[in-house]
Amino acid sequence: MTTYTTLNLIAQIINYLFILINIYSWVLVAYALMSWVPQVQNSAIGRLIIKLSQPYISLFERLPLRIAGLDLSVLVAVISLQVIQQFIKIMFQLLVNAVL
Repeated sequence: MTTYTTLNLIAQIINYLFILINIYSWVLVAYALMSWVPQVQNSAIGRLIIKLSQPYISLFERLPLRIAGLDLSVLVAVISLQVIQQFIKIMFQLLVNAVL
């Protein structure tokens, strides 16, 4: 494979990863909104959202992120996903600049 083909393949994989990160961010937002409407948590979609969100959210629930009765763990989780996305973007740009 040529360098350009390899970089193009990596760029496509990163684009798909970014799409998945964005979708997961929206799942986390839906998880947060479900706390305002508890009956949604008992629906099939609600249970699916909880199953998808809980493993990642649990990483942040250990931190002292409750302020005035608000749990900010979902907000910190979404922000951390965005930071990870930006880090991947910067690393790919550095890779491209190093290769070209």
